[in-house]
Formats: sequence, structure tokens, C-alpha cells
Amino acid sequence: MARYIGPKSKIARRFGAPIFGPDRVLSKKNYPPGQHGNNRRRKTSEYGLQLREKQKAKYTYGVLERQFRNLFFKAQRSKGVTGEVLLQLLEQRLDNVVYRLGIAPTRAAARQLVTHKHIVLDGRVMNVPSYQVKPGQIVGVRERSKNMEVVLDSLAGVNHSKYPWLEWDENSKSGKFLHIPERQDIPEDIREQLIVELYSK
Repeated sequence: MARYIGPKSKIARRFGAPIFGPDRVLSKKNYPPGQHGNNRRRKTSEYGLQLREKQKAKYTYGVLERQFRNLFFKAQRSKGVTGEVLLQLLEQRLDNVVYRLGIAPTRAAARQLVTHKHIVLDGRVMNVPSYQVKPGQIVGVRERSKNMEVVLDSLAGVNHSKYPWLEWDENSKSGKFLHIPERQDIPEDIREQLIVELYSK
């Protein structure tokens, strides 16, 4: 299954944001990687800014190019503002919902929990990270996986009321996907309009 497995701190430094989670390297070296990372003065072109924003979104949500492009065209065919719909589709991915619920500390860890069959959707095991969760569906931890150290550590001290489109049930270790999130509720610092402009060329 295709996924990005390269150096993460290097990517985070390129964008100047902890897109893979807290990063000690980024806090020490808050400038782009490479020999001239601290001394770059060249102005980025319009195309460069658009490409950078697309790459930032791809790395943030752990999606490769073909999947991302397919999601964009799906968003384009849907009603509503294309950029916002694209982010909503990314937020609906099962691995992202597992991450937002606090079951896993990062999206990469959430993806692994899903592929290793530790996650259930409406009571049935689901091992497809890209599955689009629909409003009303319940995402939870498989019964035999509820005492896993990684799950317990991740859930400890999590603020489950942080995202208004999700509802957490502590007893069953599961969360309900209430509705598709509004753009203002999605905390990711992504300028989706630049992505739309890039694909519209």
C-alpha cells in the first residue's frame, strides 16, 4: 500500500510547520533544509506557491498524488466551493477520523491501526484508511484492541470536544461522525484556493 515513508523532519522544515506532529528538530532549526536553507532570498513564483500548498496538504493528510488528484476531481464535481469540499473529503477519510478522535497520536499511526484491523466502523472491522466516513457512522476500537498501549497512551488526556463534528463515547471507546465539518472548524493551515488554481491551469 503506497504511503510516504521518507524523512519527516525535512518535510516539516520545508513548510515551516509541524505537519507530522510535534517535532523537536523543527523547533531547533526553523528554516528550510539544505546547504542554503537559512540564506534563501529568492522570491517564490505564483506556481511555486500553489505547488507548495498542494504538497503541504498531501503530506498533512498522508495522501499520494493520484489519490489527491482523484479527490480534487471528486470535489470539483460536487456542489459547493471546490477547495472547501476537497478539505472536507480529506477530513472524512477513516484514518483522519481515527486521528481526530484521539485514538492515535498521528495520522500515520492511525493509518497503521486501520490497516492492522484494530478499528471498527459501525461494529464491523474496516481496514481501508481512505474509506469516506459518512455522517451518523460510528468509528471505534476493536474489542480485543482496547487495551493496547498505543491506544491507551493516545487517549489519555485528549480533549474530545475539540472538534464539533465528532462525538466521543468513553465507555465504548468509539466516536460518532455527526456531520461534515465546516471550513472554519477545520484547524489545518492550508490555503485551499491555491490548490484549486493549480489544478485549474
